[in-house]
Amino acid sequence: MSSNLIRGTFILTLGTFISKFLGLFYVIPFYKIIGGEEAAALYSYGYVPYTIFISIATAGVPLAVSKYIAKYNALEEYAVGRKLFKSGLLLMTLTGFSAFLIMYMFAPFFAELSIPDSEQVYTVEQVTTVIRAVSFALIIVPFMSLMRGFFQGHQSMAPSAVSTVVEQIARIAFLLTGAYVVIHIMGGSVVMAISVATFAAFIGAIFGLLVLFWYFFKRKKHLDELLKKNKGQADVSLTGMYSEIVLYAIPFIFVGIAIPLYQLIDTVTFNRAMAEIGLASQADAAFGILNFSTQKLVIIPVSLATAFAMTLVPLVTKSFVSGDHGVVKRQLNQTFEVLLYLTIPAAVGIALLAEPLYTVFYEHSELGTDVLRVYAPVAILFAMFSVTAAILQGINEQRFTVLSLLTGILVKLTLNMPLIKLFETEGAVYATALGYLTSIAMNLFVIRHYAGYSLRPIAKKIALIVLFNGAMAVVVLGLNGVLSLLLSPEYLWTALLNVMICAVAGAIVYFALSSKAGLLEALFGSRLDGIKRKLRLKKA
Repeated sequence: MSSNLIRGTFILTLGTFISKFLGLFYVIPFYKIIGGEEAAALYSYGYVPYTIFISIATAGVPLAVSKYIAKYNALEEYAVGRKLFKSGLLLMTLTGFSAFLIMYMFAPFFAELSIPDSEQVYTVEQVTTVIRAVSFALIIVPFMSLMRGFFQGHQSMAPSAVSTVVEQIARIAFLLTGAYVVIHIMGGSVVMAISVATFAAFIGAIFGLLVLFWYFFKRKKHLDELLKKNKGQADVSLTGMYSEIVLYAIPFIFVGIAIPLYQLIDTVTFNRAMAEIGLASQADAAFGILNFSTQKLVIIPVSLATAFAMTLVPLVTKSFVSGDHGVVKRQLNQTFEVLLYLTIPAAVGIALLAEPLYTVFYEHSELGTDVLRVYAPVAILFAMFSVTAAILQGINEQRFTVLSLLTGILVKLTLNMPLIKLFETEGAVYATALGYLTSIAMNLFVIRHYAGYSLRPIAKKIALIVLFNGAMAVVVLGLNGVLSLLLSPEYLWTALLNVMICAVAGAIVYFALSSKAGLLEALFGSRLDGIKRKLRLKKA
């Protein structure tokens, strides 16, 4: 694998994984503080529209700007990227403030979409309060996103990774402290605690932005040195610049809001479908499991795909612009191989250990277990969509990203209510899976047609990955069955011990088989050699 792709992916993967794991593990104390699935549903009612707004407000900025700057840097036209950066800061400030005003004013409308039945636990006014609390983050995040894209376009992934982690730490610290103080010290309501928790997004964004400022002033000297090497042959006007950025950004907007759009469809249709089959009183708790509890666990393997997408776009763009299609194909092969090698076992493991895993993070729940078991494999689809969409950006066929996503959304929208009525909460997961499968199939078809790329050359490695996952699944399933007789999955500590033993056993089997078959060496050869050399030096 190319050193730039490995290094950039490793840095962003590390940063994204730390951020995602923090975002996962904070739910354990948070869930205990706010008091269960219905309160988690209220949190989701506020965060889903915010996620969509933040994606639109940032206009796909990190990836779009990174692609634009990488393109002109490859041509040694460094001044073009700097010109974009300066004007973009003002534009993102205006965009963010406008998005904040719109979300704040239309909060009652979004709340009414979420609460269609009077039998539900929360009122429209309470959901409105939560939505308005989270809207303040829109003022800062677009500005921060532009800075991240600027660094990524210069193949510098550390600022994005570090700022993401710091942002998450600050957000979680404020969220947990604020929610605890409101409920357990001030004796306040769950609605007020959730409002404080969602406002934490604004606090986190401030800290993330401060980190990016520090990196910028630290590296300004180096960035100015690049300007001295500028060829100055490209005369790009602001109008032409933003026209090109918009063309890049629109597909990124759709990719960024893919999961939130699916969640929005659930927000609008789930409670209505449950009410139509006489389960309105159970809808809030079930929605909390679907859009908060299980989604937090399932999204972890997807963080790898996010890191790959962010690193892949500027690198593939550079190779594609240079006309080096052989390098492009090698990059795509390596990306798919590593992506599937890491995401499939993660998804399989979550599905197999759904019962004790849900108990560890939340509480023992039959519905939570069933939904998590069905939802876990969808993580592979989330990851594949992110990466195939990123590839389409890299080969300048981003228009098809919009088409494939809209087609998948149409499938989800069409099937969601019928499947919920048939299978209740799990029906929403089935509709999501079918929508993503449709989008991925379309993306792969376009990649094959325009880039001449096929998964066939790596079919053998994919088959080995599937085979080794099957072997791992047999071991984990058998071990979990035995341990469940000795360690009850209904209690936190016994469930945690069960998960740890099974996860370690599964990982040993998977990596041992991969190593023996040479798959591990084929995928991570250069990286493994580097680790071995470092270990030998330490021993010496």
